[in-house]
Amino acid sequence: MKKYSHSKLTKFIVFIIMIAFFSGTITTLVKIMTIPFNSVLQKSYFESAAYIQESQGLISDLTKLMGEFKNEENILNGGTISEDELKDKEEELYFQFQNSKKYNPKLSEEENYEQFKKEYADEIAHERDKFIQRDLREYHLLLQNMDDYETPLFYASDGTNVYTNTTMKERQEFETYPAFFIFDHYDQEIYPKETRENDYLYWITDQVNELDPENTVIYLAFPDKFLNTNIKEWKENSALSAKNLYKLTYLVPGFILSFIYLALVTGRKSFRDQEVHLNVIDKLYNDINVLLCVSLIALYTVLLDLLFEMNNKMILPITVLIAAIGFVLIFSLIKHGKNKTLIKHTLLYNLISQFAHFIGDVYRNGSLAVKTVLLAVGYPLLVALTFFIFPVTLGVAAWFALKKIKSFNAIQAGVEEIKAGNLQYHIDIKGRGEFARLAENINSITDGLRNAVDNELKSERLKTELITNVSHDIRTPLTSIITYVDLLKNEKDPTKIEEYVGVLDQKSKRLKVLTDNLFEAAKASSGDIPVHLEKIDIISLINQGLGEVGDKILARNLEFKLNFPADKLFVTADGRLLWRSIENVLSNIFKYALEGSRVYVDIEDLGNDVRLVFKNISASELNISADELMERFKRGDESRTSEGSGLGLSIAKSLIEIQRGKFSIQIDGDLFKAIIVLPKYSQE
Repeated sequence: MKKYSHSKLTKFIVFIIMIAFFSGTITTLVKIMTIPFNSVLQKSYFESAAYIQESQGLISDLTKLMGEFKNEENILNGGTISEDELKDKEEELYFQFQNSKKYNPKLSEEENYEQFKKEYADEIAHERDKFIQRDLREYHLLLQNMDDYETPLFYASDGTNVYTNTTMKERQEFETYPAFFIFDHYDQEIYPKETRENDYLYWITDQVNELDPENTVIYLAFPDKFLNTNIKEWKENSALSAKNLYKLTYLVPGFILSFIYLALVTGRKSFRDQEVHLNVIDKLYNDINVLLCVSLIALYTVLLDLLFEMNNKMILPITVLIAAIGFVLIFSLIKHGKNKTLIKHTLLYNLISQFAHFIGDVYRNGSLAVKTVLLAVGYPLLVALTFFIFPVTLGVAAWFALKKIKSFNAIQAGVEEIKAGNLQYHIDIKGRGEFARLAENINSITDGLRNAVDNELKSERLKTELITNVSHDIRTPLTSIITYVDLLKNEKDPTKIEEYVGVLDQKSKRLKVLTDNLFEAAKASSGDIPVHLEKIDIISLINQGLGEVGDKILARNLEFKLNFPADKLFVTADGRLLWRSIENVLSNIFKYALEGSRVYVDIEDLGNDVRLVFKNISASELNISADELMERFKRGDESRTSEGSGLGLSIAKSLIEIQRGKFSIQIDGDLFKAIIVLPKYSQE
């Protein structure tokens, strides 16, 4: 075996054997495909799919006629149109209406839909008529099909309409035949009895069961002559299928074993040989090889269709010829796979590699001037080398020059637009050339200018809002203080004096809180706060902090649900500033959370970071975006009746950011989420 295993003669003989096995397998499979394969698995004709298929088409047509269409009047009245398909068409038309000038955004959706129904009444009626015409065509086509059925003999009625291809009308007449199906209202009788064992019987019964049994009568009968012919054909097909299956039991293993053997020994001179020996055929590029293999398969498929109709005897020789050529190409690919040159030995890879190498050299070693010189020198050389396709070369050069001119004009027009003050203008130059980089740099400058303008406008707006909101919030307690001071001047009653002093005390404390918060917000946003980063146990901090605000939790009847890992989590933060941020979030929860609701606190380990999430249900509807709520002096209650200053979340965000963390909020309906992300403590 060692002596002859890799010899050329042994390989040639095994190759011939493999082609014989493969061709035999293919031709056998072709024969199996031409006959009902499952006939070999069935005991008798009455248990076969072929027997059920003789009635399936007729039953399907009768089911549609009696169940879906009923009669022409029902179709004309729209009885066959489903609500879903009509609704789908209405939705398509309504979408057109929404994008038209007739749509009024000031009206409610219901009012717009009523307007749509009036405006598009003709279009909706037209679509309905199209459905009716479609069903009428199918209905009359089915009536024509009834005339084409010679067997089985049938009589069907839904109590009004009758469909038949025989003069028989009574059940007893159909029961005289050797095989029949009787569906008489709720009664079903099938003969011969072995038909009930047919695995495909549901193809018929499921369709009949969809009809109204109260009025439905369907009788089917098969004459002796028809059955004898079909049974004989079925037995012949069954025997042929068994014979072909037996062939496959030795053809397929023979082909697989011979193919595996050749795949192992091809390109080698012995089992110990590590070198792959290539021949003339292996010089063919692998991508061209694959293309040829695909072409051979396509050619064989076309020839197979032609030979089925013209000459079946030619299938085997054509299969042998194409298989021999195809497997020679396949074994060449296997050799390159062993040689690890399956990709490298392709025409596409070589062209791309050489072109990439050339382009790389130009870009690495030359400036724009060098590239221009190379182009000026290289183009005449290219024309000289490709003189026989000069029009193509000239066309490529013209296309390249036109593309560059368009890029230059686009940049020039973009600069003019930006100079005119249109900072939203974007110069769109595709590719990776000099013009593309220049356009990208100009766009970056434009983006910077636009961001600067936007930031300046936002800053001005915030300043205006700050002045307005500060004035409003400070004026309220200040007005109260002035009023009660005036009352104190003229009041003699000690009880009322004490009451006025209490109010003054409350309002002055309120004024102090506002000024302190304003001062803290200014310091936080400017970053002018000393930060001492250290190792903080975030889980312990939360547990300890919730214990300190337990009275506030009880006052609002809130239930806190904590979810955190079993192991301790440490973050790098300033403990005082971190607790101040968390305290602001909790204060926001105590002010605006729905009383008696749950508050969820989740602590998650993200690998390099730790995320802290607070979730609560707001007591009032949040008609404000998350970005607006983060702005200074913004509150969840726009009426500004609560005791908050609107600075808590803004301060928390600034304090977290100066600790190298991230703070964000999310609003989903009435669900409010505050998210704090801090860097995880590392000993490095």
